[in-house]
Parts: sequence; C-alpha cells; structure tokens
Amino acid sequence: MSTQEIHESLPTAMRHAVDEFGLHLARVDNRSAHTVRAYVADVVSLLDHAARRGCATPADLDVAVLRSWLAELLVAGAARSSQARRAAAARTFTAWAHRAGLCPADAGARLASPRGHRDLPTVLRADQAADLVVAPAPARPAAPAPAPAPKAQGDAEALVARDRAVLELLYATGVRVSELCGLDRADVDAGRRVVRVFGKGAKERAVPYGVPAQRALDVWLRDGRPRLAAPAGGDALFVGTRGGRLQQTVVRRIVAGAARAAGLPHTSPHDLRHSAATHLLDGGADLRAVQDLLGHSSLSSTQIYTHVSTERLRAAFDQAHPRA
Repeated sequence: MSTQEIHESLPTAMRHAVDEFGLHLARVDNRSAHTVRAYVADVVSLLDHAARRGCATPADLDVAVLRSWLAELLVAGAARSSQARRAAAARTFTAWAHRAGLCPADAGARLASPRGHRDLPTVLRADQAADLVVAPAPARPAAPAPAPAPKAQGDAEALVARDRAVLELLYATGVRVSELCGLDRADVDAGRRVVRVFGKGAKERAVPYGVPAQRALDVWLRDGRPRLAAPAGGDALFVGTRGGRLQQTVVRRIVAGAARAAGLPHTSPHDLRHSAATHLLDGGADLRAVQDLLGHSSLSSTQIYTHVSTERLRAAFDQAHPRA
C-alpha cells in the first residue's frame, strides 16, 4: 500500500494527528518540503503499526510500540541510517503530540536509535577545486523544440558568467545548493564580501567569500544577469535561461559539467561544500567557525571533516615517511 492509502486507513484520531504534525513541521518549524514528506511518511508507518497492535489514538503510544515498530523495520532489512531517521521522526512526533496535549507523556523520550553509518564525504584537492571553478564552460545540449529562441546574441556569454559565479560562490562559501538558489541580490554585501544565507529551519547566517568569487559576481551582475533576467525571477541573484530563479537541478548540471571539463570525477554541489569545509580545516580554521559557516546545528555534523583531514594526513605519512 502507498503512504496515502495507509494514511486513509488510520483511525480518525491518528489521521488527524499526523495531518496536524505535518502542518506544524512546515509552518512552525520551517522544515523543508522534503523533510516534511519523509517525517510524515515515517509517522504514518508508525501509526499504522500502532493501530495493528490495538492503538486507536496517539495517547496509546508507548516506548514498547515504538521499539517494536523499529524492530519490524529492521527485520525487513532497513539500513541503519534509515532506522536512525525513523527514530528521529518518531521522537519529533511524540514530543510534538505531548506538547499539543494529545499524549499524557512523551513516549519517544526514552527511544534510542542506532547511529547511521557515515561514509567520509568526497573531497577534491585544493588544486582540483581551483581547476573546477575556472574550467571552460562545457558544450550545452541543444534546447528542446518548445524552448523559446535566445533573447540576445550575448546570452551564451551571460551563461558562462553565471556558471563561473555559481561555481566560485559554491566553493568560496560552502553553501548548500538550495541556499544558493534562494539568494537574492540584496543578500550580497559586496563591500564586506559577505553573503546572507537562510539555511535549514530559516536560520540566518552571514558567510564571507573571497576576491575571486567577488570578481565573478561582479561580471555576472554587470554583464550577465541583465541579459537573462525577467520579471519571473524577481530579485533572484541567479536566474535561468528563461529569466526565472535558477533551479537546483541546473546548478547540479553546471557543477557536473565543469568537473567533466576539468577532467575530474563526477562532482556535485555538495562535494564542493565538503571540499570547502575540509580545506578550511586544513588551513587552520577553528572547528566551531566552520560549523557556523556551514550552518550546522550540531558540531558532530562538522566533525566528519576532521576525519577527512586525518585520512589525508595518514596517506601523506604512509607515502612519505621512511618508517611508515
């Protein structure tokens, strides 16, 4: 059964509770649409399991039901990372339900979950990152038939300027691709070389960037953006070929194309984020400062980059030390 079908089959009190929970995540917690969908799907699965065990309302949930739900998923072959996310969704739901008066106690407060396995992120060397951000623009596929004709002869140059600015800013700031696409021109303080970023949960932070990124932005804003911008784009810092706000899928294509042009393995915008963080730490940046720059709510999310630096140190030692 689909999540929607399971949702419709829930007892009325549970169905109303999960609907209110989804609205709370979106409107009060300002969670992303992706997070809301994932958490709601997990809670629907939990409540379906609870209903099959005789529960009719959120007040009937207890830690035994939560544990049996996770155990059932584990037997079905769920990965540790999925289990960790589901446990987090359950804890978030029971905490909300308790605050909302739907549960006499927070059953999820005593729920433990396995730590998800975390692979070390893909990180470019500093020279590879430099090659990528200055790579020549890759050949672009022909536009499909319904697409409008180019607005001006200079559109190709405008796209090159945009792509260069996108690459420079991604690597200079380590912002998420969603954060980059959400930037407006007013968010850029060229005088201080700082960009204002709204991250997860609508949390605001200021992120500095360097001279190469400023030069690329200057060219884009002066020579490129005026050629592509349309009313649909509003005050967006980066716009697409039709003048609307630049989409995340386009940014991923820009990064992947630049990596191919530079002769590098497949690279994503998040790989540039990983690379920026690792290079900051390699250069002596404080871990807390990198946490603030990346917008991590927990230091543990940033600490993975120290492992990357340690791996590089170990590799250099093994290669160079006579008694390695």
